[in-house]
Amino acid sequence: MAAPLRTSLRIAETSICRRCAGQPTRRAMSSITQPRKPDIRSRSSGITSPPRHFSSTPSHPYKSVEEAKSRYKSGPFSWQAGILFLFAGVGLTAYFRYEKARMGRARIAEANKGIGRPLVGGPFVLTDHDGKEFTEKDLKGKYSLVYFGFTHCPDICPEELDKMAGMIDLVKAKHGNSLKPVFISCDPARDTPEVIRRYLAEFHPDILGMTGTWEQVKEVCKAYRVYFSTPADVKPGQDYLVDHSIYFYLMDPDGDFVEAIGRNFSVDAAAKVINDHVADWKGKIDKS
Repeated sequence: MAAPLRTSLRIAETSICRRCAGQPTRRAMSSITQPRKPDIRSRSSGITSPPRHFSSTPSHPYKSVEEAKSRYKSGPFSWQAGILFLFAGVGLTAYFRYEKARMGRARIAEANKGIGRPLVGGPFVLTDHDGKEFTEKDLKGKYSLVYFGFTHCPDICPEELDKMAGMIDLVKAKHGNSLKPVFISCDPARDTPEVIRRYLAEFHPDILGMTGTWEQVKEVCKAYRVYFSTPADVKPGQDYLVDHSIYFYLMDPDGDFVEAIGRNFSVDAAAKVINDHVADWKGKIDKS
């Protein structure tokens, strides 16, 4: 019975050795047929990354619980951001109001220029209070403020000329010598150049007086749409009344009509109208 047992053991040992002998061959063949994957951990580019350190400190440290709660309640906005937003809003509001007023003045000036023949203003020939000829071309280069009146006017003309003097000073203080004030007499029979020169010296030295013949005065009043009732044939010593329109006519440096300023304007309001138009002018202004 021992002999068959030893024989079976030898057969089993032989089969086991043959099976083990074949295993290295299969492993070698599998290593040849399958490409080896690079070991990323051991064969990197040679650069070793530094070890990462983790901190236990919070990213937004707060000194107290109250401070953390206050920061949580305020959110992403702060009182500094609120003030900045307020100032930005005020600035934009002021800018849009200024642009709206400027565009309104531009529309008025453009509408008053008319198409073809000007609505107000035009050619004329007069004589200034120094005895020199003066035409519409002499108004160009500056803004001009034209007023029609007469030296024997009891109340309205003196009041308006006082207002004109204040307007001249306010415009000159802001824009220099950019305004040419002109007084045109509607009473050529009595208002000679010398009479006008003495009369205007009581109001402001910058006002330039104008007169002429009755026909010349009639033509310039017609060009500026001014009504006047001075009789044509006046005898020496004859007493009469003069009625006329009461407006200041603002003309731009090109000689075009800009705006009419009535008696309802105060000195400050009238000067502001002129200063705004002067500031809006894009061309050159003669300030000599």
